[in-house]
Amino acid sequence: MVASEIASPSLIEIARQTRTAAGKLAVLSTEARNSALEAVAQALEAATPEIIAANEADLQAAEANHIAPALYARLKLGQSKLQAAIAGVRDVAKLADPVGVNQIHRELDEGLILKRVTCPLGVLGIIFEARPEALIQITSLAIKSGNGVILKGGREALNSCQTLTQVICQALESTDVDPAAVQLLTTREEITQLLELDRYVDLIIPRGSNSFVRYVQDNTRIPVLGHADGICHLYLDKAADLEKAIKITVDAKTHYPAACNAIETLLVHQDIADEYLPQIATALKATGVELRGDEATTKIINAIPAKERDWQTEYSDLILAIKVVDSVDAAIAHINEYGSKHTDAIVTEDSQTADTFQNKVDAAGVYHNCSTRFADGFRYGFGAEVGISTQQMPPRGPVGLEGLVTYKYKLTGKGHIAATYTGTDAKSFTHRDY
Repeated sequence: MVASEIASPSLIEIARQTRTAAGKLAVLSTEARNSALEAVAQALEAATPEIIAANEADLQAAEANHIAPALYARLKLGQSKLQAAIAGVRDVAKLADPVGVNQIHRELDEGLILKRVTCPLGVLGIIFEARPEALIQITSLAIKSGNGVILKGGREALNSCQTLTQVICQALESTDVDPAAVQLLTTREEITQLLELDRYVDLIIPRGSNSFVRYVQDNTRIPVLGHADGICHLYLDKAADLEKAIKITVDAKTHYPAACNAIETLLVHQDIADEYLPQIATALKATGVELRGDEATTKIINAIPAKERDWQTEYSDLILAIKVVDSVDAAIAHINEYGSKHTDAIVTEDSQTADTFQNKVDAAGVYHNCSTRFADGFRYGFGAEVGISTQQMPPRGPVGLEGLVTYKYKLTGKGHIAATYTGTDAKSFTHRDY
């Protein structure tokens, strides 16, 4: 439901409606939730012209407001992105149900049985900038995992988000899922109010700029899952294969430079820099990449001298900082100093060096001989993702269904009391797992 179109309920009332609907959703069968997802997919397919038209209206407004190219790229939906998002809804339906999974089944004593069972978190608050397809991904994951969701998209994607939410909620009306489980907020003021609803919202997931995510983290008591930066690195080791190095570097930087898993810094071992850097620079410049380099780099190729802030910047654009290092340990030290714990990669034919890199780099994703662009829930087989987390505690990396459930302990006895297991005549526990 679109909050601005409901007869003026307060945001608290909207949150209450979502929580009530989420409670009903949490106990629906797997089949009922999967059927709802198929209904959503069919509705999105049928409404494709309407959705694309709404997105075109957003794009026209964005052009008039001269928004940044990276934000424009995220905002643009298009036929292919929409079809991929719809396919993602069906992929989520095919995934194993994360709800009601017995993680522990243990006899504490005869007739006293303990189970640890997965269950939905409750209500998710998702705040995102641009990327209207994120609304589809998030909603499908929320339905599958039995959670209600309150969505707040960026004002630049308002038409797209309103249209998508209307299509989804209308589709849910013919299913067992209460449409009130999906809500859309439409004003900037509602973000502040949403962050105060710790009685009704169980998890906040912000997706957007560094400053935006940090604002969310600093202004709520609700647990926050997300990442503030996407400063990803690629290290070309002295044992790197040149062909792989070029292909991976170009892909990791240029495939989608606005993405948080695109590299912002290239580290090159000094033993191969003279040979590799000119060829890599040629390939990058052919795709329009602006190069910035440390002193050693600028002696080898034509690059803008890098400043300290270049190692700390998420460009989200066709700009790449390059640094020459004297060892894998120096590369690791640089990454752990300046990285955002998102995704970092090494290109090398030396398996021992690769192991050292993967074990010592502190990031949610550490890759060997492949592009950082694989850091994505869909590519991981999660169907979709609600976001990427760089925190140390799980869930970490692309967050799919497993990050949207928690668990509860269920204990069943036959009149058992704790006093039986204390004192001089205490009975012993059996602690037998099934």
